[in-house]
Amino acid sequence: MCYSVTNAQLKQLLQLNFQSCLIQFEKGKLLVLTVATEETDGFRRFMRSARHFNYTVKVLGKGEKWNGGGYMSPPGGGQKVRLLKAALEEVTEEDKVILFTDSYDVVFASGPKELLKKFQQARHKVVFSSETLIWPDRHLEDKHPYPREGNRFLGSGGFMGYAANLKELVADWKGKDNDSDQLFYTRVYIDPVKRKAVNITLDNKCRLFQNLNGALDEVVLKFEDGRVRARNVLYDTLPVTIHGNGPTKLQINYLGNYIPALWTFETGCTVCSEDLRPLTGLKETEYPLVVIGIFIQQPTPFVSVFFERLLKLKYPKNRLRLFIFNQEPHHENQVVSFVKDHETEYQGVKMIGPDDGVDAIESRNLGFAECREDIDCEYFFSVDIEVVLTNADTLRILIELNKSLVAPMMTKPGKLWTNFWGALSEDGYYARSEDYVDIVQGRRVGIWNVPYVSHVYLVKASVLRDELSAEDLFHSETLDPDMSFCRHARDQGVFMHVTNLHTFGRVLSTENYQTKHLHNDLWQIFENPTDWAERYIHENYTRIMKDKLIETPCPDVYWFPIFSEVACTHLVEEMEHFGQWSGGANVDKRIQGGYENVPTIDIHMNQVGYEKEWHKFLLEYIAPITEKMYPGYYTRCTSYLNFVVRYKPDEQPLLKPHHDASTFTINIALNSKGIDYQGGGCRFLRYNCSIQAPRKGWALMHPGRLTHYHEGLPTTGGVRYIAVSFVDP
Repeated sequence: MCYSVTNAQLKQLLQLNFQSCLIQFEKGKLLVLTVATEETDGFRRFMRSARHFNYTVKVLGKGEKWNGGGYMSPPGGGQKVRLLKAALEEVTEEDKVILFTDSYDVVFASGPKELLKKFQQARHKVVFSSETLIWPDRHLEDKHPYPREGNRFLGSGGFMGYAANLKELVADWKGKDNDSDQLFYTRVYIDPVKRKAVNITLDNKCRLFQNLNGALDEVVLKFEDGRVRARNVLYDTLPVTIHGNGPTKLQINYLGNYIPALWTFETGCTVCSEDLRPLTGLKETEYPLVVIGIFIQQPTPFVSVFFERLLKLKYPKNRLRLFIFNQEPHHENQVVSFVKDHETEYQGVKMIGPDDGVDAIESRNLGFAECREDIDCEYFFSVDIEVVLTNADTLRILIELNKSLVAPMMTKPGKLWTNFWGALSEDGYYARSEDYVDIVQGRRVGIWNVPYVSHVYLVKASVLRDELSAEDLFHSETLDPDMSFCRHARDQGVFMHVTNLHTFGRVLSTENYQTKHLHNDLWQIFENPTDWAERYIHENYTRIMKDKLIETPCPDVYWFPIFSEVACTHLVEEMEHFGQWSGGANVDKRIQGGYENVPTIDIHMNQVGYEKEWHKFLLEYIAPITEKMYPGYYTRCTSYLNFVVRYKPDEQPLLKPHHDASTFTINIALNSKGIDYQGGGCRFLRYNCSIQAPRKGWALMHPGRLTHYHEGLPTTGGVRYIAVSFVDP
């Protein structure tokens, strides 16, 4: 009896048959084999992605010495074929489906179900990944069959097939460990008889395997429903495995920051809490020993503040050793003073100074050796002197992340500059990755595998003793020391991570830093305004309006905090260091007209080269208060007279009643009554109102002309200093 079958029924029958095959595959018929002679950062990444999708993975060659070459050396990989052949001999299920893949530069983007489905759809017993480039023997190009569409050449970094067919594939292997696996498989593939016997095809359109070499412009990230895929835009496919073969390690590192679901728009970072090394609950003696390397290679502002922050790090000092390299004579006193005062608090301190004959490159290598050669050292924390660590928990946070090498993201206020690069140009210099701005501006928060970090980073001592054991990691004929170090790390497969999970701090600008003054940091209001303000502006300044800190001791006279103790001290010391005080006579060639009606013993800001910085100070910190307290008045803080006055009983103890030549006047107390001097103060005659106990760092602001006739009260002991500005619109 004959039955007629419609096309629809035939299609349904084929679909049912296909689904039954998939069901069989899903019942443990897939085994992933990979070779990893040591556990690298890349291997851990591969295994994380495999666990994410519940792949069953068997690792071959663990503990063996790798003799198969590398992507930067001549063709190799034969060791992988030998290990695969031996492993296949142990597989008794001939219908077992085996995926053989590299691991150090591979991530899974999807699970076994999709992989098996696409393998089945290939309708061959063995499927190899494909490439656009032929390697390692170009002379074999003409022997490769032409596909209808897609890549033409075989890639050996990923293939899958039935155990029986794979056994046949490698049956003739008799090569050496450093022979080329790619060439061996290619010769099988281009032989029509062998290709047919093994039943090989290529994944021409990258449905299963995506090799990145030669295809970087074809691959983009695809974010979808809490997961991330790599999409091949040329063939509109979503490959299951992504392989950073050849010179595409940076690209697989970039994709691996997201695939399969390390960071998504829906979840943020999903792996930031994995594999941590918690320090909470440890006794101080149980904390890992850290060598902190501090490097001073150029004149740098706020060095004293750096050491103050170092002291505030929340980490047991008896578990810290300091390695301080200073090649800048200008900072020698600051370094020596810090060590003298605090050396006994640390487990040890080693100093290398400007006269020790050690250059900057050698110092970096010596710092690493200080940790590498100490069996108790577990981490080296490298910090350049221009780093501003505002987060006292930085060291703890980095250690707990448990990475081989990790840097806290540092910025420069108001700029997109950071201490990491998201990508490299073809010549090995800076390039901007697609996600760089989002990471810098905090729209993407996590832990990022990047090709370059600098200024501050934590590296495990175990890495310094293994992958980065070379004595000279920083010298290069063509690269800067930091770039040379990062290149070594990349070449050795050490992942460099940067984290923006927290706010850690910033990096100072060292451009235009002058060392000709006593307190050179005073001049940093333009180059490093944030650090200048933290050092020199009163801690309560930002609360003036919110907490109503402005006082009115006399009519239309406003009194508010403006300078820190340090600012006052530095300004006074700077003027005394300059030392060219005026004589207090009426004739004064420093001012327009050459005559001062009410002279003081003073030094003008322009005499010490501080007029531009002082004007910036007036605009940034005085003008906003002026506009709040005198509504409708807007000032550009034009001021031609800015000076520091000195009052002494035996020199000039007081100032007779007078009007100021200003729209309004600023009068800032630079030292303290009762401690530095006695007497003093200011009286407004019209209101018979006196301020007799000026507070150090506080400013008096009052109208200058017409209404506020005033005098300087006698200083009866010590020395009184004030900073004065006559301000016009």
